[in-house]
Amino acid sequence: MSDALPLYCRSLGDSWRSLIGWSLGFLAALLLYVPLYSSIGGNADMQQLLDSLPPALINALNYGAITTGAGYVSATFYGLMGFALTTIAATLWGNAALAGDEEQGTLELTLAHGVTRAQVVLERAGSILTRLFWLSLLSVLVILALNDSAGLNIEARKLIAEAAALLGLALLTAMVGLAVGALTGRRAWATGAAATVAVGGYALNAVANQSADLDWLHDMSPYAWAFRNSPLTDGVDWGGLGLLYGVSAALLIVAVVALNRQDING
Repeated sequence: MSDALPLYCRSLGDSWRSLIGWSLGFLAALLLYVPLYSSIGGNADMQQLLDSLPPALINALNYGAITTGAGYVSATFYGLMGFALTTIAATLWGNAALAGDEEQGTLELTLAHGVTRAQVVLERAGSILTRLFWLSLLSVLVILALNDSAGLNIEARKLIAEAAALLGLALLTAMVGLAVGALTGRRAWATGAAATVAVGGYALNAVANQSADLDWLHDMSPYAWAFRNSPLTDGVDWGGLGLLYGVSAALLIVAVVALNRQDING
């Protein structure tokens, strides 16, 4: 395995400590929010509280269905804390994969070991995907374990659809950082681009939720591609997943082409 995918294995080996930290963060967020559903989201008083809040705020936070188990988990974890955690992780991993090494001057040393530039991009992208996949899988396992005790009544197949949407959104963020890192060789640019796409997508979705006249903004928001059609309630949104993973694949190709043309000795 290590002979076939040396950079992939090395990347995972070098990042296992941080992955444990991110996993603990995910676990803490899940254990903080999910068990509270029966006393917060499932409480009859919650609907009265929602009725007293400005509709614009409820729409911006996607809290319209928070009184249901699926709506609660989607709004509080996948659409908020899970999104925030995976966005930060994806941004850090994406900008470090190429731009970090180039700024430190270690990319030249890696290439001196007889690996191609395309191999560097693809194997490091694979390492990022593996780590993000694990975080998404962890969320599924924990929520399924708490499903009955918390009274969520969430279907496993719809939970997997929601996790796949979160994974696709995080992967797109990481691939933005990877591509911009390959194009510029600068972590600051890669970080800024990835953060802009993630935060900008969230903001566009929040604005689009305010009015039917602004619905077209959903089409420009990766966040909306992931969660607009409520996978945790309605099941897999193939169109949204196609956009997320399709754009991620296109960005990966951009990264390969860009690094092949990059003068890393300059």
